Amino acid sequence: MSPADLVDAALEAPIVPSFTRIGYAVRRRLDHWRPLDSYVMVGRTVVVTGATSGLGRQTALRLAALGARVVITGRDQARTERAAAEISAASGGSDVIAIAADMGELGQVGSLADKIRRLTSSVDVIVHNAGALSPSRRTSSTGVEATVAAQVLGPFLLTTLLLDELEQASPGRVVTVSSGGMYLASLDVTRLQMTPDEYRGSTQYARAKRAQVTLNELWAARVTPTEVVFHAMHPGWADTPGIEAALPRFRFAAGPLLRSAEQGADTAIWLACDERAKRTSGGFWLDRRRRGTHRFPQTRRADTVERRAQLWAWCVEQTEADRGHRQ
Repeated sequence: MSPADLVDAALEAPIVPSFTRIGYAVRRRLDHWRPLDSYVMVGRTVVVTGATSGLGRQTALRLAALGARVVITGRDQARTERAAAEISAASGGSDVIAIAADMGELGQVGSLADKIRRLTSSVDVIVHNAGALSPSRRTSSTGVEATVAAQVLGPFLLTTLLLDELEQASPGRVVTVSSGGMYLASLDVTRLQMTPDEYRGSTQYARAKRAQVTLNELWAARVTPTEVVFHAMHPGWADTPGIEAALPRFRFAAGPLLRSAEQGADTAIWLACDERAKRTSGGFWLDRRRRGTHRFPQTRRADTVERRAQLWAWCVEQTEADRGHRQ
């Protein structure tokens, strides 16, 4: 084990320094990170969901500044168009396209995919970033709990519908922005959606994020990596509008230890750009290093072949989509 590996392990074990700006700063220096500004994305098309603020906006801004054509999504048309104009201006006039879509409404996800296909025959990268921690329980129009609808089913459907376009990039890349909170949740499709009586926003969010990471691995096992590679990452604890709205006490307690949105988005942008990200598929990343997906025995025991198969089957059933099927 190299000195850098030893330091990284020492940061990772107690969680707190790893997830804060301390972990980011130390690893950036230890591993001699390539500056994001050195990458070139001219001629590539990238889709970033939930890009009107926070990590998604920072991801879209950086990729646009590197020359990519960026399609951003948000639930509100006016806000999404305003964000696209601001990102375009800040990145030097790059091509930034706004398409309004609620990722929890599958009909809107289908329309989003249709609009993207009309724009381009090839999609180089999808960054699944859309998602929020909701303190109160809501449902989609089909009755699915809103967190699960937007962060599990919506991304699953969009990936399915754009697989052909991703494959044209040889390979395309799918990057899912998850959360370290998923370490606290076990995989269990029967308990994926919390009932109104038991609902807690942070717990529901963690369950959805666990499902995201599992689906990332399942996609990687099903799709040849020369066609599409799949990666999930977590940004650590970043100071975003979502954290301010959903977890104000946590934000106050963590204070200056929180990462900036730019720091939180770094690994997602790196996975979208770097050549090394094309060599593997199915990984879970933090600070440009691949991480394990379990910290506790109970979540590892729950991660069975049968439960994984149930999750995939449930997503196919709910979205009425599978490889080769377009709504």
